[in-house]
Amino acid sequence: MFRSFSASFAALGLAFALPACAQPAATKDADPALWVVKDKDTTIYLFGTIHVLKPGLSWFDEAVKKAFDRSGTLVLEMVEPDRATQQKVVLSKAFAPDGPTLSEQIPPDKRAAMAKALTDNGLSLSQYDRMRPWFAAITLSILPLEKIGYDPANGPEGILTRAAQAQKKQVIGLETFEGQMSIFDKLSQKGQIELLTSTIDELPKARENMDKMVDEWARGRPEELAKDMNASLKDTPEVAQTLLLDRNRQWAGWIAERMKTPGTVFIAVGAGHLAGQGSVQEQLLRYKLKAVRIKY
Repeated sequence: MFRSFSASFAALGLAFALPACAQPAATKDADPALWVVKDKDTTIYLFGTIHVLKPGLSWFDEAVKKAFDRSGTLVLEMVEPDRATQQKVVLSKAFAPDGPTLSEQIPPDKRAAMAKALTDNGLSLSQYDRMRPWFAAITLSILPLEKIGYDPANGPEGILTRAAQAQKKQVIGLETFEGQMSIFDKLSQKGQIELLTSTIDELPKARENMDKMVDEWARGRPEELAKDMNASLKDTPEVAQTLLLDRNRQWAGWIAERMKTPGTVFIAVGAGHLAGQGSVQEQLLRYKLKAVRIKY
């Protein structure tokens, strides 16, 4: 599984499969990384998220809560539409009614591993046959995470959205749900198959990898987190460019434009976008904007 997108895949797939659940009482302190970009009349906070979490992490406090409370607008990667809209978009983009089946597209040496992963979860390869490879990767990646309690209902985006609604803050998205699906759908066939085979290869380590990334996130270690998240991108330049670097550049442009308008904004995007080579912060330097890490 491409580690840089495992959390995003899980969030998207679990959103279709699971009902929302209440956030239990937090029991463990977490201090994830937070940055700020500011001038004389505009302040923009940058918060890196893990899209799915287990219950029991206390992160929405201290510096994060203060920054959020000071902000008039919450900006997410995308504002999730209603379930009917999601299903309509998924059906139009994530399934291929004709052409080669997924079984025929999977490399022969990966079929047994994928079939086992599905069988272990009460599914069969035939149920996946009309999925496009990129969507099969998304849904396949959630199977081991769901079993060990990872859920987008416990993720920062949902908690921040509910808090913003309670405080009557504006909530907007850098992208749309359909736009995000289109990003995956526009990958070449080769890129999609690479994405799927990499997901299959890393399924046995899914729990270990996810737990490690969450621990790094909770300890506020963005560089270590980015290293683990983006470990395999050097071998998949198309995926890195399309799903990470291009979006970082676009988001930096959005931030630079928003800096022209007075106010305070809280941006929450996947942590993999806020560290490492080509990060949003690095892209902001092109606009002579510097993101400063906030110390707890």
